[in-house]
Amino acid sequence: MIGMLTGRFAGEEEGGCILDVNGVGYLLACSARTLDRLRAAEGAIRVLVETQVRQDAIVLNGFADAAEREAFRALVEVKTVGPQKALVVLSGLSVDDLAQAIAFKDRKRLATIKGLGAATANRIIDEPAMQKWAVGRPTPEADGAGATVAGIAALAPPGAEADAVSALVNLGWKRPEAQAAVKRARGRVGEEAGLEGLIRDSLKELAR
Repeated sequence: MIGMLTGRFAGEEEGGCILDVNGVGYLLACSARTLDRLRAAEGAIRVLVETQVRQDAIVLNGFADAAEREAFRALVEVKTVGPQKALVVLSGLSVDDLAQAIAFKDRKRLATIKGLGAATANRIIDEPAMQKWAVGRPTPEADGAGATVAGIAALAPPGAEADAVSALVNLGWKRPEAQAAVKRARGRVGEEAGLEGLIRDSLKELAR
């Protein structure tokens, strides 16, 4: 299986591009974001590859970085979200924005991705594996060495908000729900509200 290619951008094809590797052109399916990076690259560039073998073809999916490849791997595990639709999602949102939208169950944000649709957006957000990926996703460095961090936790605000989220999780709420509730509560009660006020307002929303 091919896991990585190093070559030069040799032109666009529908849904991807051709990468010239020592005179051999590899057809890669890729997101619009990866395509933009490949198009702008000068000289040789390394592309991470996810090889998929079908009955009628061998498809090479190319990614400019490991974070996008990990997101792709998570997306294709969702029922009815195949490789093509996964690339549509990754064309519409950056990996960080996708993780945040899933963690906060921002259905409207996903539904606005051109070519995705509300039903598929809901399926992605409701998939437990996608929630797990979004909240504690691995974000390997571009070289694949694998510095793992808690993706959405890195986006979580410090101080009282982080403590409020932890308190709600300890009470039995799922972290994505707790994060979303605390974020909205902060907007209602203002920056001056302390931990107790944040928790109280968040609980009111979660109890609805």
